[in-house]
Amino acid sequence: MKPNRLHHRILGKALLPLLTTLTAGIIAYPALGDDAPQFRGTNRDGIYKEKGLLKTWPSEGPKLLWKIANRGEAHATPSVANGRVYGMGLRGSEEVVWAVDVKSGEEAWSVPIAPGTTLQAGQGGYGSRSTPTIVGNKLYTLGVSGEFVCMNAANGKILWHKNLVSDFGGSVPTWGYCESPLVDGDKVIIAPGGKNTIVAFNRNTGDVIWTSAVPEQDGAHYSSAIIAEVDGVKQYIEFLSNGVIGVSAKDGKFLWRYNNPANHTANCAAPIILNNLIFAASGYGTGGGLAQLASNGGNIEAKQVYFTKEMKNHHGGMVLVGDYLYGVDDRTLTCLEFKTGKVMWADRSPGKGSVVYADGNLYVRSEDKTGPVVLVEATPTGYNEKGRFTPPDRSGQPSWPYVVIANGKMYIRDMNTLLCYDIKQR
Repeated sequence: MKPNRLHHRILGKALLPLLTTLTAGIIAYPALGDDAPQFRGTNRDGIYKEKGLLKTWPSEGPKLLWKIANRGEAHATPSVANGRVYGMGLRGSEEVVWAVDVKSGEEAWSVPIAPGTTLQAGQGGYGSRSTPTIVGNKLYTLGVSGEFVCMNAANGKILWHKNLVSDFGGSVPTWGYCESPLVDGDKVIIAPGGKNTIVAFNRNTGDVIWTSAVPEQDGAHYSSAIIAEVDGVKQYIEFLSNGVIGVSAKDGKFLWRYNNPANHTANCAAPIILNNLIFAASGYGTGGGLAQLASNGGNIEAKQVYFTKEMKNHHGGMVLVGDYLYGVDDRTLTCLEFKTGKVMWADRSPGKGSVVYADGNLYVRSEDKTGPVVLVEATPTGYNEKGRFTPPDRSGQPSWPYVVIANGKMYIRDMNTLLCYDIKQR
C-alpha cells in the first residue's frame, strides 16, 4: 500500500498560497514547566510530573473547560507545548496537522501534509495515529502513509519533509504508520522499517545522519522509540515487527534484540526500562517479558528474567511507578511487581484501555465506545477507584488516544473532538 504521488503536489505548489498567508515570525510563548511536548509526556514513559491535582472526582467528572470539533478523524493522541495543543487528523481528502489555543480551544492554524489515508475501516481506519513532538519552535510528526515532516510550531509552515516509503524503502504497516518521532539533541529518530530499519535525521535540516539496517530488517510496527543508556552506551530502543531491538545512538549500530514479547500482528505498547532492565508486552494472547541487558564482549545481550501471561497489553501502554508496573492485561487493569512479575492485584471494572500516571493516581481511559475515564490510586495494595465519568457526546468509535495531562488540565481526544478539563486542586 504505497502512497500515490499526490503528496508531492500537496507539499509543493499546492501549499504555496496557503503558506504565504501564514505568519512568518515565531510567536513568543512563556516557558511552561508542565507541558506535554511529546507522546506519553516529557520522558515518553506515561509519567506526568505535575503535583496538586484532584485526588478524587465528583460523579459528573472534573470541570469541562471547553470542547471543540473538526479535529479530523484520528486515533492520534495530542501534545501540549508553548500555550497550544497540537494534533493531527483526516479532513476530507487531506491529512492535516493543527494547533489550537490551550485557553480557548480556538484553532491557530491547520496545514495539510499528505493526501487522505487509504486505510479502510477494517484496517482501523480513521486517519492519523502519530503524536506531534514539539522542541522549541519546531514540530515533528508522521502521517499514516509515511509522510514525515518538520514544521514551524508557530504557524505550521513545512520546513522539510521525507516519505518513509518512497525515500527509504519502508512499507506501510497494515494499520498505517503510528510512530511518534523521538527527538534527541540535534537528531530526530524514526523507523521506516525494512532495509533502512531506523533512520536518524538532523532535526534542523532533514539531512540523514545515519541509517541502521537491523539484521532481520524488521518492518515498522505501532510503537514509538525510547532512549536508554546501558553500561555507558546510549541507545534507541524500538519495538518492531519481530521484537524489541536496541541500536547505538551514536551511529545506529545494532546492539541487541529480544523477540519473545512480539506477536507479529501488532506490537504497539512502548517498552518500559529501568536501569538495565527492560519490559515489553503485546496482545493477541502473547504477554510480556522482562529482560536484563548486559555487556558481552563489546556487544549487549538481552537475557530474559521472566515472562508472564498476566500482561497481554495491546495498545494502551504501561507505566512504572516505583517498583510496580501498571497496565491493562487484555481487559483487566493489573499491577505487577516489576522485577518478579508477581501479580499484586487485577480488576476488570475500568475495561480495556490506556493508562498514564500523575500525582499518585492512574488515569485509565476505557477504549469502549461508551466507556469511561477512571481515576485509580497507584498502589500495589489493591484496586482503589477515586472517580469515573464518561465524556459527553461520544463519537461511537473506539477511544484509543491516551489521556494527556499538562499544566493542571486533562485533554481527551475523541475522534473529531478535543475536550479540555480542569483537574487542578483548588
